[in-house]
Amino acid sequence: MTTPRATRLLAAATAGALVLPLAGCAGLELPALGVSPEPTASADPAVVGAFHGIGASSQSTAMEAWIAGFRQEHPDATVTYDPAGSGDGRAAFLAGEAAFGASDVPLSDEEMAASGPACDGGNAIDLPVYISPITVVFNVPGVRRLNMSSELLAGIFRGDVTRWDDPAIAEANPGVELPAQGITPVHRSDDSGTTENFTDYLHATAPDAWPWEPDGTWPQPGGFGADGTEGVTTTVRSTPGGITYADASASGGLGTVAVRVGDTYVEYSADAAAAVVDLSPRVENRYEHDLAFQVDRTIDKPFAYPLLLVSYLIVCSRYDDRAEGRFVKEFVRYVASAEGQERAAGAAGSAPVSTDVQQWIAEAADAVYLTRER
Repeated sequence: MTTPRATRLLAAATAGALVLPLAGCAGLELPALGVSPEPTASADPAVVGAFHGIGASSQSTAMEAWIAGFRQEHPDATVTYDPAGSGDGRAAFLAGEAAFGASDVPLSDEEMAASGPACDGGNAIDLPVYISPITVVFNVPGVRRLNMSSELLAGIFRGDVTRWDDPAIAEANPGVELPAQGITPVHRSDDSGTTENFTDYLHATAPDAWPWEPDGTWPQPGGFGADGTEGVTTTVRSTPGGITYADASASGGLGTVAVRVGDTYVEYSADAAAAVVDLSPRVENRYEHDLAFQVDRTIDKPFAYPLLLVSYLIVCSRYDDRAEGRFVKEFVRYVASAEGQERAAGAAGSAPVSTDVQQWIAEAADAVYLTRER
């Protein structure tokens, strides 16, 4: 990473309260944890056993790469991942059904407050490990790229712009031969972090055209829904005139949209997505070692692509199962390492997190406390 990027991201990461407990949030009641023992470094880094994660489908390709690399270092560990969606991932983690969760949005204050039972009386923490553009992809024969503003995208996905030769699309794309064909918008049917990021982008940049608050559940009745990243992209590939939103790693073979940023149209790229994260503030008043970002969708710089997601590993600060806790320590270290980030970038086209964030996450892994042998 370049020095300016590292400097900007460090400034964002260290802005505000670095170690303020969530209990400092007004109106939020948390169980008293008392004084935590000193965190234990792993005396024996060997990882043995079977471990399961569940969550964001956006991380599927990166997770396959991470698990393969991790197994090379820890051949006695079996790691599985269910890309069931961000909502299911957070729910399963909080229910104690997975060693780690993965989500395209950080835990809410309410979810964080409810994490004590799953975390041996400690708390959950969000660790940003995956930065990726969200692409708007379409299936229009002979057309590979289109320009669209957030207002136009909102009109398409709320069902007001219904044909590809609509004057609003033609005006934004002079010289492109647009077919007299109907548009089939496809949205996620599951509780999806990608949906929450997409609707956050629409609401932040075109609030009059998209008045609904960001949500992981599609806000409108009707329309065509499909499950998971693979579900929506497979549907669009088989549907001439289809359009959807998905993690960039799944956009192969489809046309893509350049979104309007200020007075220009910006095509998706990992670097342009990372630039937005660099300039976005950190969510304040979180537990120590939590690093959640409030993505600023309104940045209007020509090098920035504001339609993106920051995806997190969700782990506990304490584990009463030492084998599971040791796995979490080592897996988090690997995923956030330079090697792990480069593996994900090569497999999924994501943007590696900066060296400052890598260091932050390594320190969070060191601080995970193992309470007893099971």
